[in-house]
Amino acid sequence: MIAADLYSTLPDAVADVFGADATAAHAYDLLTVDVPAASWITALETARDALGCTYFDWLSAVDEPGTGFRVCAHIAALGDGTVRRLLVRTTVPHEAATLPTAVGVYAGAAWHERETHEMFGIGFEDHPHLVPLLLPDSFEGHPLRKDFVLAARVAKAWPGAKEPGESEHGGPKRRTMLPPGVPDPNEWGPLKGQLPPAPARPARGARAAGDRPVRRARSASEGSAAQRPDATQGPDTAQQPDAEATPQAAARPRRSRSVSQGSASQQPPAAPTPATPAEAPGRAQDAPWHDARPAFDEPSDAARDSGEPAGSGEQAPEAPEKQPEAPRPTAEPEEHDKHGKRGNADSPDNPDTPAGGDTA
Repeated sequence: MIAADLYSTLPDAVADVFGADATAAHAYDLLTVDVPAASWITALETARDALGCTYFDWLSAVDEPGTGFRVCAHIAALGDGTVRRLLVRTTVPHEAATLPTAVGVYAGAAWHERETHEMFGIGFEDHPHLVPLLLPDSFEGHPLRKDFVLAARVAKAWPGAKEPGESEHGGPKRRTMLPPGVPDPNEWGPLKGQLPPAPARPARGARAAGDRPVRRARSASEGSAAQRPDATQGPDTAQQPDAEATPQAAARPRRSRSVSQGSASQQPPAAPTPATPAEAPGRAQDAPWHDARPAFDEPSDAARDSGEPAGSGEQAPEAPEKQPEAPRPTAEPEEHDKHGKRGNADSPDNPDTPAGGDTA
C-alpha cells in the first residue's frame, strides 16, 4: 500500500499503523495522533517511512497543569500536488520530563529541542548539543511554565491600562486580579512580608426574617402614601389605627390629575389676594391707565378726515365736540337765458338788461 492510501485510512486504522496504544483524530484539516512517551521515536519513524512525512516543520510543548508537558511535532508529506499534514503528540509528567531526542529521525529537530528544553525544562536524551538557545546563561527558570514567577510584574506594574480607581477618573477601585504566574507581592519579591495583608471581605450572613421590613402591598388605584386621606393628619393621629375604616374607603379611586398640574406635593400654596390700594388724592381721573383702550380701534372722524392711519401707537387727544353751525341762507338759483346770460329768475326776460342785473 502506498503512503497516500495508508494516510487516507486514518484515523480509523490508527491502531494498525501506530500501535494499539495510539489514538487519532481529524479536525480542521489536520490529522493528530497521540502516542505514549515510550513510542515517541517509533511513531516518528512510522510517519516518515510509512506515511511519507519527510518534511519536518516544528517541535514544541504545552504545559498542561495537572497532566504534564504535551510535546508536539508537526510534520508533512509533500508530493503529487497535495500536502498531507500530521501532528504527533506525546505527554510526559512534570516530575520526569524526559524524552529521547528526535535528531536521528529529523535532523531539523535539533534546535527545536534546544528551545523546548530552555523554555519548559524538558530533557532530550542523546541530544548532541543541548545548551540554551535564546536566553542568557545567567537566566534562571523556564519562562513558559505555568508556575514560572513573572518577577518583572511584581516589581513593576503592567504598562497597559490601569485598574479602575488607579487613574485620574476617580472611580471605585475593584479587587485586583493577579494573572497566572504573578504571585502576591507580599509573599514573593523584594517587598515580601513588608506589605499589610489585604483586608478580607466580610461574609454576608443570612438576614433574619424579623429584620427584613414587610413590603407594603398597595394597588395602583390607591395611589402613593402622599395621596391617601390620612397623609394630611399629624404624626400622632397617623399612628393610631382607624377603627372606622371600611373596605369602601380603602378602595377609593385615584384622583385624575393632568401632567401640567403635577402631584399634590408639588401644588404651590394659594397666594393671598392683595388689597386694592386706595386712590391717591389729586390723581386725575381721566388718565389713560384708568380708562384703557384697545390698541387697534376704529378711527375717529377727525382721524379719518386728517388721513391718519387707524390704530396708531399713540392715542390722539380727543377732539372737542363741534358746535352745530347755523344754517346758511340758500341763494336763489340763477338762470341762464337763451343768449347765455345770467339773470334773476324773478326778472323778466329783457335782453337789454345788463349782465349785472342793474340798470344804469
